[in-house]
Amino acid sequence: MSTPPPPGSSARVGRLRLGVNIDHVATIRNARGGDHPDPVRAAQIVAEVGGDGITAHLREDRRHIRDDDLRRIQDATDLPLNLEMAATEEMLAIALAHNPHAACIVPEKREERTTEGGLDAAGLHNQLAPIVTRLADAGIRVSLFIEPSERQLDAALRLGVPVVEFHTGEYAHAAGEELSRELKRIANMAALAAKNGIEPHAGHGLTYENVQPIAAIPQLAELNIGHYLVGEAVFVGLKQAVRQMRELMDEAR
Repeated sequence: MSTPPPPGSSARVGRLRLGVNIDHVATIRNARGGDHPDPVRAAQIVAEVGGDGITAHLREDRRHIRDDDLRRIQDATDLPLNLEMAATEEMLAIALAHNPHAACIVPEKREERTTEGGLDAAGLHNQLAPIVTRLADAGIRVSLFIEPSERQLDAALRLGVPVVEFHTGEYAHAAGEELSRELKRIANMAALAAKNGIEPHAGHGLTYENVQPIAAIPQLAELNIGHYLVGEAVFVGLKQAVRQMRELMDEAR
């Protein structure tokens, strides 16, 4: 793969989309059992205040989103559903049965609290290739959740996926010079992805305080943000939390 072009050298995309991950509404529901709070209601609120998509991660242990939530979310809103899924036959079958707009393949470990890093698309090429093909053949837009590195981006290119989502966790936890390095790394990889015909997204650990430098990267087409917005919603409500994030993203562009 060629040397990354400088940020801003590739074509600038249009309005930066906001996908809202509603997993942790379901986490609160599951903590006590029953049906409240309902992630479907969260999806409807996101649609009402101008969110561009819903992201939901159906994990192997069903710790938050449950199988029946997927169809209810799809029935309740016209927003595109981005299903985060592990690269397993079980999750492939579920994705094919529900036919979401997009499927983002993510790494998954049972013991982790949340996704701890990007997918090793380079090391898992042979496992990923048939899954990517079957999803794509079903008309599902396939994305890989990867670290912002040339090695992983090259693997995504070889797998033929139209979208990558860069893991911004290292950026979210960085400070000082390391923060600048992480931001530059994401910007360079977003430009390189766009140059090679892959639509770059980003997400993980983004907050009101750190979102704008990421949102200002011109090639990024979408940010996916969840835990922070659900946490803020406890204090200000989900409508206000999503609106404020939307405003910050728009200011950055």
